Amino acid sequence: MAQFPPEEKLARIALARCPGIGPVLHARLLRRFGDGLAALRALPDLMARGRIRGDRVVCPEEAARELARAERLGARLLVLGEADYPARLAHLPDPPPVVALRGDIARLDGPAVAVVGARNASANGRAFARRMARELADAGILVISGLARGIDTAAHEGALEGAGGTAGILACGLDVAYPPENAALMEAIAANGLLLSERPFGEPPRATHFPRRNRLIAALSLAVVVVEAAERSGSLMTARLAAELGREVMAVPGTPLDPRHRGTNRLLREGAALVQGAADVLELLDGMVGALRPPSERSMGASGIAAAPAAPAETPSSTEAEPRSPLRERLESRLAPEPLAVDELVRQCQASAADVQEALLELELAGRITWHPGNRVSRTTG
Repeated sequence: MAQFPPEEKLARIALARCPGIGPVLHARLLRRFGDGLAALRALPDLMARGRIRGDRVVCPEEAARELARAERLGARLLVLGEADYPARLAHLPDPPPVVALRGDIARLDGPAVAVVGARNASANGRAFARRMARELADAGILVISGLARGIDTAAHEGALEGAGGTAGILACGLDVAYPPENAALMEAIAANGLLLSERPFGEPPRATHFPRRNRLIAALSLAVVVVEAAERSGSLMTARLAAELGREVMAVPGTPLDPRHRGTNRLLREGAALVQGAADVLELLDGMVGALRPPSERSMGASGIAAAPAAPAETPSSTEAEPRSPLRERLESRLAPEPLAVDELVRQCQASAADVQEALLELELAGRITWHPGNRVSRTTG
């Protein structure tokens, strides 16, 4: 793990906050240019040439203001590669370049279980989640959830009554109370657990943020327990992401007459472990082989939910071959040493111009193509 000079940390934060720069592209830019300072300097030219879909470059001074804001709130901004960056997030194939944390970060080092479920939860579902979370916390387990209404709120409240504490993972800035009625709960979690977000301070929640938030919940947990969920539910997404990351997937059964149980019952039919109380979760955790090993060392959960092997972390220092998208492969197969117009590549690949430009940027950063006047491109030779 690195200890970045202040100016390099600010550059990496600024790069992450630039429109159009996601976790994967952030890592590729660092690999291509060597560090955040060089990548940030190269960004205006990449945007001007249409290589990156963004309309402005965030300057290091803006990142410095965000750091100062974090300090005023008693929070920290951690950059991927720093010593305190959460290890379980670092092992994601696409880890967040920057995370904001408020509370006791050391709690993330111990065993953790996510408890998630329906926002419009039943009274019984909320009571079950609260009791189970309290008992898990009393057993020394960190209870992780997403601070949403319903099951999430009940799980956080129950865990705060126990000894292990709780972590709230936000889909908005760390200083934004969402839902608003959970503002006091957020303060209690910060004082007796941990709040974490990859979003900038002040940013409100958006629909596109929740899948990423769910992925972080799954990554930070050894197991995910779904208490109630409809057939189309964000909680089922969290369960799927958990399975893909090799985590255990567990579900609470319910009556088939209640739509809020159809998703959990389906998970059980597909092989999730059945949960009737905290004892079932603790028994499974106790029997997990290497439960506390880094996520990259575990191939899949004990449940039968279809899961893919955990991929290696995509860090700036990685020398692993990058996965190739189907579009990138089609482009490479059509490129030759002689320049070809990008419009022609769009026609041949039958893809959108934006998708082709993004794939060409990946190839450019990998050193596989050369640009020519007239918006033409060729395969790099030699």
